[in-house]
Amino acid sequence: MTGSYTHTFEEIKDRPVAVIGAGTLGRRIALMFATRGGVVRLYARRAEQRDEATQYVVATLPRVVADRGSGKVGVVSATGSLDEALDGAWLAVESVPERLDIKIPLWGEIDQAAPPDTIFGTNSSSLPSRLMSESIRDATRFCNTHFYMPPDINAVELMSNGQTDRGVLDTLLAVLPEFGVQPFEARKESTGFIFNRIWAAIKRESLAVVAEGVARPEDIDGLFKLALGVSVGPFQMMDLVGLDVVLDIEKHYAAEFPQLPQHVRDLLQSYVDAGKLGIKTGEGFYSY
Repeated sequence: MTGSYTHTFEEIKDRPVAVIGAGTLGRRIALMFATRGGVVRLYARRAEQRDEATQYVVATLPRVVADRGSGKVGVVSATGSLDEALDGAWLAVESVPERLDIKIPLWGEIDQAAPPDTIFGTNSSSLPSRLMSESIRDATRFCNTHFYMPPDINAVELMSNGQTDRGVLDTLLAVLPEFGVQPFEARKESTGFIFNRIWAAIKRESLAVVAEGVARPEDIDGLFKLALGVSVGPFQMMDLVGLDVVLDIEKHYAAEFPQLPQHVRDLLQSYVDAGKLGIKTGEGFYSY
């Protein structure tokens, strides 16, 4: 089952976007796709997560649309049915935990339910889409669409799985700016894509400095903000992303690059074991 994966904004503006996964990033991705007055369907298995995600979007969307100065408030509906989420969708973005044992079978389910011309994108921040495409009948429709932290950081990195149709990437490069996100293409497969590959080195060395007792997180963040003129430091960013997610990402890097230091992952593991995952649990490197 294949279709044409080249679309213009005019062709897709009245079709829904399906966001699969309603966690921290899933709900933010849904938010951005609702800034042009369109329909977004947010899929999650747990009703509690669906409710929290829709409440976040309803509360945040009017401000984002007003700040953009263009567009209109769209509709985000949450569902526990993949068939309902994918009905008529021009794009399906998956944003579930960074585990292949979850992603591979889920993509098989998405592939069965989606229209033949739907573009498939995984929001994975560390896994190339090539590794999760085995249950997708036509992998040319599939790529990485790695969003950062919209609406605050409106970047998205695109990366082919090695077979991705050029029309998929060209469509996303042309259409995503209409929704207030700026795409950047990784020209070859790269662990960590573009920015995260650079950010990983900063983050890892920051963790090492704390693990070795050289400085506290607040010292590093303070220096980082003063030196670079930014509003948040590495440890504040990690708390925002979630320390469990940060640890999973570090484990992926370590599997590929075994020379990376273990004490960095041990420090993260101690926080995860204590249930201190960052903003989402009220405490991480900082208390909230």
